[in-house]
Amino acid sequence: MSDAPRLLTVILNWRTPEMTLRAAEAAAREMQGLDSHIVIVDNNSGDGSFKAIRDGISNADWAENCVEVVQSGHNGGFGAGNNFGIRHGAAKGFDYFYILNSDAFPDAGSIQLLLAHLTFNPDVGIAGSYIHGEDGAPHVTAFRFPTIWSELEGAARLGVISRVLKDHIVPLPIPSATMRVDWLAGASMMLRREVLEDIGLFDESFFLYFEETDLCLRAARAGWPTDYVRASEVTHIGSVSTGMKTWRRMPSYWFDSRLYYFRKNHGSALAPTLAHVTGTLIWKLRRIVGRKPRRDPNWFLWDLIRHYIRNIPNRTPRERTETPTLNPRKEANT
Repeated sequence: MSDAPRLLTVILNWRTPEMTLRAAEAAAREMQGLDSHIVIVDNNSGDGSFKAIRDGISNADWAENCVEVVQSGHNGGFGAGNNFGIRHGAAKGFDYFYILNSDAFPDAGSIQLLLAHLTFNPDVGIAGSYIHGEDGAPHVTAFRFPTIWSELEGAARLGVISRVLKDHIVPLPIPSATMRVDWLAGASMMLRREVLEDIGLFDESFFLYFEETDLCLRAARAGWPTDYVRASEVTHIGSVSTGMKTWRRMPSYWFDSRLYYFRKNHGSALAPTLAHVTGTLIWKLRRIVGRKPRRDPNWFLWDLIRHYIRNIPNRTPRERTETPTLNPRKEANT
């Protein structure tokens, strides 16, 4: 029997079938020579994506027998869709799970570098890639965990505050070498099976945003750190499924996820929200005095305050009683 690690790549599709096929083809190319498989999960797109992807795979020479297309049957968000794919392949004994966005395309050697990093560093639980755009410009994808102070710093955008709170700034400078980070963006993230067996899967109370932050935080608290692997490079378009780049106003699910993250991991969202409101008021004063351009979406401060007030009676919005586990039977018996 081979001792080579077994890798499952999960690609979640939401109404981007052509791009998903492109991501799968890039992943298949970089997985050659590995004991590996790809599962594409259509997150109940309802637009013909499932058939389009399945037909595309059946006609693709590069797919051979290494790609499977499945239908989640319910759009529960990013975490739920990826959980479906992970669970679908977990019974086949995979050692590692690679989460790849449908608009992300692994560059040469990227997947094997992540796998090698986790294989040769058994104490590391999660590894992620250096992400850049199609123009080659780097994306900020390495972060510190959010705190009360980071909410103030990020909203105020004032030099003196940022200098005082420099150890709480969430976005890290783009690393020039492999390094330990708090959390990584989920566009290209590899997870060790033991981590998921230890802490569970993505918390499906997050529909979109903060789910990978929460996962990395749970892993860190359980003794599984996260590493940013600089040599692993992935091309990423970004926000294709969500349309975030064109948002004029923040959607309610972003506020839901932010509120839930702080309540779950810090006990309360009151202090972080007050810190964010204070920082935003400082920024608004700076805009008036310095005639600086608008940077926040329309009505952001009002939406933040209104969302918090509306959810005061609901201490844990959309919270599950248990974090989903790698083994559904285990979850059902808890």
